[in-house]
Amino acid sequence: MYPTISDLLRDLIGIDIPLPIQSFGFMLAFSFFCAAWTLTLELRRKEKIGVFKPVVVKTLVGEPAKPIDLIWSFLFGFLVGFKLLYLALNYSEFVNDTQGVLLSSKGNFLGGLLGGLISAYARYREKSKARLAKPEWKTEELTPSQMVGNITMVAAIAGLLGAKIFHNLENIDDLIQDPIGSLISFSGLTMYGGLIVGGAAVIWYVRKNGMDPFHFADATAPGLMLAYGTGRLGCHISGDGDWGIVNTAPKPDWMGFLPDWFWTYNYPNNVINEGVPINGCVGNHCMVLPEPVFPTPLYESIACILLFAVLWSFRKRILIPGMLFAIYLIMNGVERFLIEKIRVNTQYHIGSLDITQAEIISMVLFVLGVVGVVWLRRLPFKSDKSA
Repeated sequence: MYPTISDLLRDLIGIDIPLPIQSFGFMLAFSFFCAAWTLTLELRRKEKIGVFKPVVVKTLVGEPAKPIDLIWSFLFGFLVGFKLLYLALNYSEFVNDTQGVLLSSKGNFLGGLLGGLISAYARYREKSKARLAKPEWKTEELTPSQMVGNITMVAAIAGLLGAKIFHNLENIDDLIQDPIGSLISFSGLTMYGGLIVGGAAVIWYVRKNGMDPFHFADATAPGLMLAYGTGRLGCHISGDGDWGIVNTAPKPDWMGFLPDWFWTYNYPNNVINEGVPINGCVGNHCMVLPEPVFPTPLYESIACILLFAVLWSFRKRILIPGMLFAIYLIMNGVERFLIEKIRVNTQYHIGSLDITQAEIISMVLFVLGVVGVVWLRRLPFKSDKSA
């Protein structure tokens, strides 16, 4: 496994380049990029055929810099400088414990002061150059595709928060045992939590800016599936604990053309240090699972990338607004429910049933998708044939 990008480079080229980049974090960022890229393409296509119209935005220009603007700029610059100078002076510590250092109170006061002054001065200069004798309102038109950056930011912040909350609710014993570590760790994220909370935040933003939520949901569906697949690839590469149950069965004959690790894997050097020590290994990640397991993140990654291809090919053929997103919910629910059968997860005891959080949510998503398909087919939508 490759908990960090440095581990991957060391294995590929044999050179140790200390970089403070975790593999899971890198793939998570790549997932957001994939979602933003596919969303931009779909929004532009829908703009061309008239589904989405530009939104008129009014802004007051020509105002001088207000004290509150300078204060916020100083505070932002202080935080950035406070951390950056400390990281530069303590780079080895940063590489060895990236998230711990970033989320700690460690920093350099001189760097913070310098960063704050530079940021406040830059804000003052910016406002001074644009200052008018009499401030005036300026109107401009923004298309939905021009808002993708803001949408991605809203989805990222709310999604990461939701993923963390749902993970801690699912692993309440770990939270009680180590509350600080559980809250700041990037290895414990529940994808469905991110989907639910991030989705709610995006819906709020979309409605706030006057976009049709049904058409917008359709535009997000393929990218959500692709992002889920690439995110799971990050889980597999880093070995973050989202693996399957123990699998000691021999590899089936029909999988003979595939490598053994595709059927069963013990995740050496995993990022969460789960298992038993590896002989002769020195460093932060020197554990291996005592028994091989199903590499379920890899299976999910392949399945979701294939499902993305299906959704992408259907996007121009399905004309009822909201229908593509309903189909996405069905696909996502079925995929996750099936993978849960061979995946390690916390089970809840409801009567005589033993069920996981993901199974409950996947069933809810499946039902919502089916209800959505039936309901949307009955609505009197006027579908644009060019959509």
